[in-house]
Amino acid sequence: MRVFVAGGSGVLGRRLVPQLVARGHEVTATTTSDTKLELLAALGAKGVVMDGLDAVSVGEAVASAQPDVIVHQMTSIAPKADLKHMDKWFAVTNRLRTEGTEHLLAAAEATGVPHVVAQSYGSWNGIRRGGWVKTEEEPTDLAEGTPAHVGSMAMRHVEERVVSVGGAALRYGWFYGPGAMDGLVTPVRKRQFPLVGGGTGYTSWIHLDDAASATVLAVEQRATGVFNIADDEPAPVNQWLPYLADAVGAKPPMRLPVWLARPLAGSVAIIMMTEGRAFSNAKAKRVLGWQLRYPSWRQGFKAELERAEAA
Repeated sequence: MRVFVAGGSGVLGRRLVPQLVARGHEVTATTTSDTKLELLAALGAKGVVMDGLDAVSVGEAVASAQPDVIVHQMTSIAPKADLKHMDKWFAVTNRLRTEGTEHLLAAAEATGVPHVVAQSYGSWNGIRRGGWVKTEEEPTDLAEGTPAHVGSMAMRHVEERVVSVGGAALRYGWFYGPGAMDGLVTPVRKRQFPLVGGGTGYTSWIHLDDAASATVLAVEQRATGVFNIADDEPAPVNQWLPYLADAVGAKPPMRLPVWLARPLAGSVAIIMMTEGRAFSNAKAKRVLGWQLRYPSWRQGFKAELERAEAA
């Protein structure tokens, strides 16, 4: 198929484009900078500079590519995490998930593109009621009254709009892998990623290569609806954070009581650490026939750290 990857030079796009090309698809991939066109060419794609927040730019890029499917992977996330000010940290990404989604859907309608696959998120943000692991039948949490609320609404917008036109919204777990480890490993090594409270909040992880392979299947099968794209082992913070610290040769993470962590890290970090709900991947495995290279973050963390050290 002719596949249009909006955000092809991003951290997931760089793993997705080669997999699509290897499966025989003709890929047009976008970037916001002409300095990354050479990178996209090396990945096997035709690179196009596009501003996802400009309707004309999006419309022209899609019309020129004449794709069979659009894959929406547009984000703009600063590498240094700022959960305390998540609304500011994700400000541009939130616009890409609202305005950018609308521009892509309008371009798809104008040019007759029959299928859209879009990025959503499902790591620790399951609805905070009931059990610790959520299916696609349950909504994500909107985090009302926190800096994450605007972003949560933006992701809800992506899911509702893309599914309404017969597309697929993929709730990816917390990414790790090439280009996505430093922002996590560096603070863990410096003991700047404390364990808050009991660390009972659950998290879902996904290696970038596994996220990409699930996306390829969603494209090829013209999947519809919401899919949780996470590994087989949702786990509480009090398991994966000490494990990661040990894997990188760091001292165990510091422990902070909730009352002390709240003014330092903010309400979103407290929710993630103590109340987070993770996600089941059973539907994606059953419906898409998806098989993971790294079924658990335990083996995935070690493999990725070994790869990074060898490089």
